[in-house]
Amino acid sequence: MSKNNNYIESLTQYKRRKTSTVKVGDLYIGSDYPIRVQSMTTTDTMDTKACVEQIIRMVNAGCELVRLTAPSINEANNLGNIKTELTAKGIFVPIVADIHFTPNAAEAAARIIEKVRINPGNYVDKKKFEQIEYTHAEYEEEIERIRKRFTPLVNICKEYGTAMRIGTNHGSLSDRIMSRYGDSPLGMVESAMEFLRIAEEFNYYNIVLSMKSSNPKVMVEAYRLLVKTMNENNMFYPLHLGVTEAGDGDDGRIKSALGIGALLEDGIGDTVRVSLTEDPEFEVPVAKKLISRYEGKPVLSEQLSVSINHQAPSTDFYSPYQYKKRETNEVYNLGEINVPRVIADFSSVENLTTDHLKSVGHIYTPTTDKWLMTDLGCDFIYRGSHPTNFMLPMGVKGIYNADVWNNLNDKLNNFPLFDLKSFLHAKTFSQTINFLKIKTTQLSDDVLQKIKTQQKLILILETENKHAVADLRNTFFIFNENQIKHPVILSRNYNIDDEEKFMLFSSTDIGSLLIDGFGDGVMLIDKKVNTERTNQICFGILQAARARITKTEYISCPSCGRTLFDLQETTALIRKQTDHLKGIKIAIMGCIVNGPGEMADADYGYVGSGPGKITLYKGKEIVKKGINKETAVDELIELIKENGHWADSSSY
Repeated sequence: MSKNNNYIESLTQYKRRKTSTVKVGDLYIGSDYPIRVQSMTTTDTMDTKACVEQIIRMVNAGCELVRLTAPSINEANNLGNIKTELTAKGIFVPIVADIHFTPNAAEAAARIIEKVRINPGNYVDKKKFEQIEYTHAEYEEEIERIRKRFTPLVNICKEYGTAMRIGTNHGSLSDRIMSRYGDSPLGMVESAMEFLRIAEEFNYYNIVLSMKSSNPKVMVEAYRLLVKTMNENNMFYPLHLGVTEAGDGDDGRIKSALGIGALLEDGIGDTVRVSLTEDPEFEVPVAKKLISRYEGKPVLSEQLSVSINHQAPSTDFYSPYQYKKRETNEVYNLGEINVPRVIADFSSVENLTTDHLKSVGHIYTPTTDKWLMTDLGCDFIYRGSHPTNFMLPMGVKGIYNADVWNNLNDKLNNFPLFDLKSFLHAKTFSQTINFLKIKTTQLSDDVLQKIKTQQKLILILETENKHAVADLRNTFFIFNENQIKHPVILSRNYNIDDEEKFMLFSSTDIGSLLIDGFGDGVMLIDKKVNTERTNQICFGILQAARARITKTEYISCPSCGRTLFDLQETTALIRKQTDHLKGIKIAIMGCIVNGPGEMADADYGYVGSGPGKITLYKGKEIVKKGINKETAVDELIELIKENGHWADSSSY
């Protein structure tokens, strides 16, 4: 493998990253142990009874570590009462104190519970969004200031056997880091490394690291860069994975699976939290399903299917640390600068009706004899061997098995799909676009040469490998080495009884490749999931990967003890009034810990700034402060209107 890509042993074969072991009470974290599931309470940490009741529900759901916020020394001290009550009820789950801004709370908590989480962006620093030019001497003075403030916690953790998570958040990088490294994955890594180096000076190693962001692309790049940096420094700390402020419902699950799953497929990750704007006991089953694919497997996956000339392809053109879309030729409306396209599978429907198309975003109105296409309107419909007895709407084209297509009258709006055998022997091709459905196991030197002769060709690429991401990624490397620039549809065919698992697994398999710049379209099939849900999930994956924006995106933090309003209720209210808007991002934050920082990745922000009080942001700039929560949603809508991003729902 190229030295440029040395964050993991292989980009084309699954192997879990080897780590040291961290002890958290009686729980062990690291590559010698299963991937652990954790979550965070939403209750007030001073309300012992409510916390204990919620923690019991979390543990019963399968939670292995429980995190509680400790914004002041009072909450930190009350963790002892919570732990005493849990012990009395026979619950021995390790407790983690979540610390922001308050070192004294961290020092108190470290004497009481099993683990403390600190955020290096605000443990010592107070973020003021100031750009400061530091000389080398001034920067070193800042590091010394951190050392003096952080060292007492390190010594306490050593004395009491307390574990620590150094958890960087993209939304709360310090002004010092921002000034030198910018709002970047590299800045996130360096933020953690500053604290990690200090801990190692005192021979303290019982540490887990994390690199969280609401943007899965940033999050994945930051973790990969962190692993590369640790490798270069002979460090092997376990990693906690999470996409912060993922949101709720499908969006929260898809975004989490995309970011977390991409890293799990790399063999990276030792604990997981799926951060949903829902009660924590509902987060845990999602996390358990997500990691279920990696349980009980051998360390090394099966050998990959593809073997061209029995040589590993070069990966030098690819950087896992910076997004770059694969260079492709444009064929019709696929490839090059086109957004990824969605193919809906109706091959098993013998008699297609206009009602079927409604499920994939194309709505027929008989009274006007017109079609309406929604934002989730698919681009192609695969009919297999079944002719369609009506004209498809202008926004969608038909795909038919090649032998059936040969007998169609309308070859302008319908295109052939070949399997490998029919492709190799075909005499007739469409002059516009042809599709070849091919498995990775079918690619040989001869097949690759034949593909290169047909320029109007789209590859529908499938794999049966247990680690689909590694196998498909390997195939893209082979395409690059053979100078094949045909657009590729990422196709996965599942047979899963659980619709949520289908959503999580497809988000991992397809989304991982999209955020690496691979793939020009999506085709998902599961006979146990209806076409409407499959279509919604396809568009949800494209949205989460920032590959095709078709709807409003909500960056919504999970509730915790710091939250200053009912986050679930408010998110639902804002979503109800704004989800018809297209292509804007709205952040809904319960408090100021990550709020201002995450505003940089959102168009508008709604942030709790005090009991019953809301602050509104445009980008990361404060627009209105101290608004009563009763009127804050209306004022948010007015702000959106003032900036020209509003449209009445009737126009959609």
